[in-house]
Amino acid sequence: MANLSIEDYRIDISAEDVRDLQDRIDRTRWPVQLPGGEDWSKGPTVAAAQAWAAALRDFDWSAFQEEFNAAPQFVSTIDGARIHFIHARSDRSDAIPLLALHGWPGTPVEYLDLLPGLTAPESGDEPAFHVIAPSHPGVGLSGPTDEPGWGVDRTARAYATLMAELGYDRYLVQGGDHGAIIGPHVGRVDAESVIGVHVNAATIGFMPMGEVSDEDAAALTDLERARLASIGRFMSEGNGYNVIQATRPQTVGYGLDDSPAALLTWMLDKIHEWTHSPDVFDDPRYRERHLADVLLYWFTRTGTSAANNVYAEYGSLFADPKSFANSGVPTAVIAFAEDISIRRFSEPANTIVRWTDSDEGGHFAALEQPEALLADLRAFAREVAR
Repeated sequence: MANLSIEDYRIDISAEDVRDLQDRIDRTRWPVQLPGGEDWSKGPTVAAAQAWAAALRDFDWSAFQEEFNAAPQFVSTIDGARIHFIHARSDRSDAIPLLALHGWPGTPVEYLDLLPGLTAPESGDEPAFHVIAPSHPGVGLSGPTDEPGWGVDRTARAYATLMAELGYDRYLVQGGDHGAIIGPHVGRVDAESVIGVHVNAATIGFMPMGEVSDEDAAALTDLERARLASIGRFMSEGNGYNVIQATRPQTVGYGLDDSPAALLTWMLDKIHEWTHSPDVFDDPRYRERHLADVLLYWFTRTGTSAANNVYAEYGSLFADPKSFANSGVPTAVIAFAEDISIRRFSEPANTIVRWTDSDEGGHFAALEQPEALLADLRAFAREVAR
């Protein structure tokens, strides 16, 4: 036991901070629309950016803050860093502890609407969960970190410490995007406690990390070939944000922490690109959840530290050969329509026991396809928690 000090937490953003946000949006100096970029090929269109910025300005922060504060939240200091987390316990005596790990650009907001179904499913035949959903170090309500080195390994070890401190000696992990990188690593550093890892929007460790041989390419299915092509398009057309954050997080941070329009459009570029169905943007709830994520980064001033802790720290992950050792922990993958994970390239680093392909949904599965994500997680939980 680490004997952590765990304190209750509630969001409390001042009216002055909200007014400052609104004033900055009102004073935004918008760029001209670049010719040929009306299809988003050069980034968010000016018209779309202005519409989203207007929605950000008029966002009912007071109502959201009240809603978020209805979830039991806590903060602790682990290995020198403050970590915020939701800890929503189920009333069920057979509930399974679930460490739920968000991605980028995201926060635990993406799990808010799943909490009722996770902690109190309508059917007693469905598994129930105690949900622990942290804000990653340097992201959102955890606040900026004061020292370097908060990459995947250190974060995974901090979460293993947290779960032990909460009294969970057996638990399941679920993660998407960055959470799908941390999740398997939690299994590596705490294999005796992790009963299973469930991921979506899986990339590193679940896709080819270099050139694919002619022999491997010839063996690919049509679906795998399409995903490989998506990886190629991403690397040539959509990877700029990754490289910038990984190499110059301080440089991009001046805009992210000073201009809500810059932070919004930096994230909106990927929200738009990684959402599978355009129709989902007609759902006010979907848009509002993304706006809440933007605001949590804004009010906590973590746009820069998130870039540093998530992307700039990936270098240390690739430098350690143990980073992709197979832990033996049972692992499930649900690959939605926008995902690029390929099973044959996932198996060396992971013990895959369940693989689900879907022709719906995208990167933000907890928001876009919550029922499908929840159903797959429940099915996996029944398999590994017997």
